[in-house]
Amino acid sequence: MITHKQRRTEKSLCFKQYYKWILCFSLTLYFLASFFVDHDQDQDQEDKSSPPRSNPLLTNPKPKLFASRAMFESKIHDHKLGFAPQRPNIRTDVFNNLKIYVYDLPSKFNKDWLANDRCSNHLFAAEVALHKAFLSLDEEVRTKDPYEADFFFVPVYVSCNFSTINGFPAIGHARSLINEAISLISTQYPFWSRNNGSDHVFTATHDFGSCFHTMEDRAIADGVPNILRNSIVLQTFGVTYNHPCQEVENVVIPPYISPESLEKTQRNIPVNKERDIWVFFRGKMELHPKNISGRFYSKRVRTKIWRSYGGDRRFYLQRQRFAGYQSEIARSVFCLCPLGWAPWSPRLVESVALGCVPVIIADGIRLPFPSAVRWPDISLTVAERDVGKLGEILEHVAATNLSVIQRNLEDESVKRALVFNVPSREGDATWQVLEALSKRLNRSVRRSNSYS
Repeated sequence: MITHKQRRTEKSLCFKQYYKWILCFSLTLYFLASFFVDHDQDQDQEDKSSPPRSNPLLTNPKPKLFASRAMFESKIHDHKLGFAPQRPNIRTDVFNNLKIYVYDLPSKFNKDWLANDRCSNHLFAAEVALHKAFLSLDEEVRTKDPYEADFFFVPVYVSCNFSTINGFPAIGHARSLINEAISLISTQYPFWSRNNGSDHVFTATHDFGSCFHTMEDRAIADGVPNILRNSIVLQTFGVTYNHPCQEVENVVIPPYISPESLEKTQRNIPVNKERDIWVFFRGKMELHPKNISGRFYSKRVRTKIWRSYGGDRRFYLQRQRFAGYQSEIARSVFCLCPLGWAPWSPRLVESVALGCVPVIIADGIRLPFPSAVRWPDISLTVAERDVGKLGEILEHVAATNLSVIQRNLEDESVKRALVFNVPSREGDATWQVLEALSKRLNRSVRRSNSYS
């Protein structure tokens, strides 16, 4: 016979079993619900970050490959260079599956220079921006296995040694620093010696590029260092005629302008604001262009502009520095881009980005990325000898095809092609560099070995 105490014990066990069953059922529902919610959110994030599926250039991405030789994996981490790792808005099958390896050099070649904030932001800072942008590429382009690489990027910053006298970059150390970097990679890695560095990529983002001198006569006399002559140099200098500083495989790239500064200026432009400056220039204009070394700055062009139009009310010419000068560009119809010591100028990028018609005064200049930027459609070119006729020339343009040029300048893809972003974005300056390298895959040892 079951006692009262036994009944209570059985009832207690029954309740415990019931609660266990309820708890298990609840936990099962919770985990199932979490799975489907997380899955949907992941899919939403993937859909948002993926390019439109209708773009034929961005379909059928190649499966990601992982490094198989850990001893050669790059040890550079993005946070070392002061920016958070992010997935770039860039896909790689459009570059014929090009792969680039970034050497992990000791910090004295690059990272140490970043102690000066100016190193990352001045007009020569494309060497820094490209390094950061290459590091931000996902493994479909930037490989950590050098045996998979078509090209090898050698990140040496040579434009960050600022003079204590005038504040300008002093690049007298450039050749020795590059020689030291090449000596290092050629002894620690087998890739340079395979073809004397013809698949290695360097930057030279100062006045006369791979000649590594700020004065043209000295640059011409020194020429391109012999050790670099087989390599590829990404340089801001370029001309359409034979020049000793182009006696190397080179890609002309734009000077660096901070995308953040351009975005800030654009945000502050009033909607439907009329451009109230007809012709604009702010910068160095020497009254007496011959300096103490006997050289003539800007081949006298800027001096002639000042003497001819300094008192002309149509021309807003300023010789003093002004931190907010980009706002003046945004207010201008025509922006003068005369040569300085070298033909190229950061004003080219700023003018295009802010919708001011660039007036290029630099005979024989070779402009960056002509396949992406149709320069004849968005700019004017005036011969150096015709500077005295500038007013007449610009009046004629204003009366004829100015509106067409301004419409062409509104093309966002043109503006994007001249700006370096970190991480890189589709169509930006880093994208254009990769596009240019993809046309030089005949230099890739990996490709030649696969075809042999």
